[in-house]
Order: sequence, then structure tokens, then C-alpha cells
Amino acid sequence: QVQLVESGGGLVQPGGSLRLSCTASGSIFSTIFMAWYRRAPGKERELVASVTTADTTTYAVSVKGRFSISRDNAKNTVYLQMNSLKPEDTAVYYCKALAAGKAYWGQGTQVTVSS
Repeated sequence: QVQLVESGGGLVQPGGSLRLSCTASGSIFSTIFMAWYRRAPGKERELVASVTTADTTTYAVSVKGRFSISRDNAKNTVYLQMNSLKPEDTAVYYCKALAAGKAYWGQGTQVTVSS
């Protein structure tokens, strides 16, 4: 069983930055594949970024060059640094973990990009 707690969402102006955090408990974090997803109003949930246990990262085309995912195994935490935010980045952001063949989700954190 893995528990995920997200933080760092909020309201930011276009062009601004936010950093999301997701802290995991209940498993060996270094063995967990981690990812961030988002669901915008009226749209389906989409993968934003992921990081493997070997620190290999992937990004959605829409965020590449603006967002950066990283993990700190000592703190059991994965981060999503979001720069140059756009109104279309407005969504609820979810942290996902894959451990021992099972998927776990955080509760979500709202990110709103608006002037």
C-alpha cells in the first residue's frame, strides 16, 4: 500500500511558476515509478511527466521545456517544477505511483493560471 500527499498548487499569473510536491509513504520510494497527471475542465486526464527509478524522465509535448520532474529518494518526494505557465495549464494535478504492479493516486491539487 502506498499513500500519496500532494501540495504546492494555487493561483498564478501567466508566465509564472509553481512547484508541486508529492510525498509517498508505505513503500520503498526508490523502487516506485512516479508520474504527474492532470485533468483540465471538460477534458480527460493526461500524463504530464514521469520519472523512473533510474531517473529517466518523459514529458508531454505541451509541457516539454517548461516543466521539470525530479525525485528525492531521501525525502520520498517527487517534484514538478512548472515554469512559464499558461492558462491552458489550468487543471487538477494528480500524483501517481506504480509499485509492485499496482497504481496509487494522490488526492489532486488545483493549479489555476489566470490574470
